[in-house]
Amino acid sequence: MDIAKYTPFKRTALPGRTWPDRVITQAPIWCSVDLRDGNQALPEPMDLDEKMAFFQELVRLGFKEIEIGFPAASQVEFEFTRALIERNMIPEDVTVQVLTQSREHLIRRTFQALEGCQNAIVHLYTNISPFFRQVVYRNTLEGVTKMAEKGAGLMTELAASRTDGGNGIRFEFSPESFSGSDPDISVMLCERMLDVFAATPERPLILNLPATVETASPNYFADQVEYFIGRLKDRDRAIISVHTHNDRGTAVASSELALLAGAQRVEGTLFGNGERTGNCDLITMALNLYTQGIDPGLDLSQLMKTRTIYENLTGMQVGERMPYSGDLVFTAFSGSHQDAIKKGFDYRSEHALPVWNMPYLVVDPTDIGRSYEPIIRINSQSGKGGAAYILQRRFGYHLPKNMYADFGAAVKRETDRLGKELSADQLLRLFLQEYCVTDSPYRLLSHEISERGTAGHSMVRFSGLIAYRNRKYTLKGEGNGPIDAFFNAMQQAHIDGFSFMGYHEHAIGEGSSAKAVAYIQLAYGGNQVFGVGIESNVSIASIKGIISAINRALTQEGK
Repeated sequence: MDIAKYTPFKRTALPGRTWPDRVITQAPIWCSVDLRDGNQALPEPMDLDEKMAFFQELVRLGFKEIEIGFPAASQVEFEFTRALIERNMIPEDVTVQVLTQSREHLIRRTFQALEGCQNAIVHLYTNISPFFRQVVYRNTLEGVTKMAEKGAGLMTELAASRTDGGNGIRFEFSPESFSGSDPDISVMLCERMLDVFAATPERPLILNLPATVETASPNYFADQVEYFIGRLKDRDRAIISVHTHNDRGTAVASSELALLAGAQRVEGTLFGNGERTGNCDLITMALNLYTQGIDPGLDLSQLMKTRTIYENLTGMQVGERMPYSGDLVFTAFSGSHQDAIKKGFDYRSEHALPVWNMPYLVVDPTDIGRSYEPIIRINSQSGKGGAAYILQRRFGYHLPKNMYADFGAAVKRETDRLGKELSADQLLRLFLQEYCVTDSPYRLLSHEISERGTAGHSMVRFSGLIAYRNRKYTLKGEGNGPIDAFFNAMQQAHIDGFSFMGYHEHAIGEGSSAKAVAYIQLAYGGNQVFGVGIESNVSIASIKGIISAINRALTQEGK
């Protein structure tokens, strides 16, 4: 690695910068560039029907400005623009945006594509990077400036010649490579564009400041934006927009800090698709605002539906750790995290909380169409609370808290054995196999429970037949309840050394199919042992739970 080839980014001198002390209080104007910037970055660009479906999803999400393509660049782009217009696919409150370079034949072709469109933004761009001018344009700054002015002049003429007199056309100008160029040059060129486009406060020009290639940290970009705005004459004639790329992985942060610096509009894509490492992820940025109590102006309540549409149409895949939309972002493997999340949900169920405040979860997954089920997943790193959480949320089993550690140890043994995580169904099977041990070495063959008593006092009698391997025992006993009666009867089968420690039960299921689940905790040989019984009759469920606990204890001793 040759570090001498690289030089640090030159910071814009901005003493007295104000953006660090500001806060974002409202959402920006969003402009999706999925159908242009995102589409051109796909290994297999979308066809007309796929672009139509994508456009409809963007409209459903609530985007009011959508860049639909570069209609002069290819016949497919031109036909897509025409199809949207001729099929009346563009809602009245949506403005489509098209991109063009400052070349006469491209600009004329662009306006041909927009014939009959009620609301459109024509986006002109010129690269002002010194290196770009030298290598690509092979032109001087003055030459590039004249080229931009000529293109802008032609655009105003063509707009005025429309049947609506240009009322349906707005303009946007991008000094491409803004973030890698002298900001004073950007100010100079954009001021000329304000004049050529005859921008007014009533019909402002969109000045879009791109981080065409992200080469510095987000605070540098915020400085550049604030510097630009502070030196731009007639600021009220412009809407300041930003278009950040993700080469350093901070496109969202750059756009957020640009809002603090005075930007009003953000261009980006769903899930950050775009050239190289992509654009600003508008979904992440919008939901970042949402979690701060700011209405993003986009409907992301069916985020996973949007993700599916995006993946099907683009062939791209959303990463498992992508904020908000990734498969694993609402999943906890760590035991301490799982325990905290479970306690958080338990606390919320017990208290009426007006705001969302949960350990490790910055957003309520149900707000974006996701569920709680996958939040805790079980592997060898999982803690005692995670498995209990899944059994409760997914299957309705409310394990007593003093049983968590015992079941957690069983889960860890199983995940270590398998070398992978357990699914929810595998977890349930493990729970039933581990604690519902009612067949060996003891098995209840038959039983009868009766109750007699006087006012204020009752006595329960248990009688039954129990098998120990190949031997059968008749049991009889009395007590103040079924559990006590069964415990007393066990002595006749020489089942000694057990003492009762705890009992917990609840119903599972509803109606006629409901069953009782009894959790039994016994003491044996200085240790505690748990058993679970499941039966339609709560008394029999308790007895089965006792038998399960006894069987587990004896099996562990090899008896």
